[in-house]
Amino acid sequence: MSDQATFKQAYGVLQKHAETLRTQKDPNIDDLLGIVTESVDAYKVCQERIAAVEGALEAALGKAV
Repeated sequence: MSDQATFKQAYGVLQKHAETLRTQKDPNIDDLLGIVTESVDAYKVCQERIAAVEGALEAALGKAV
């Protein structure tokens, strides 16, 4: 996942991997490391974006009070 990935892109990766793991008939252990690595990277992007939005909201609402 690139540093410039959006929340939507990262969330899409998480959804895709979750669906892949949920619907597999025969788990492919050879693909698992790649799926986990991409998922962790995507999760970090989502966390960073959520934290940024929370910070911006706190700053904006703090000024409003």
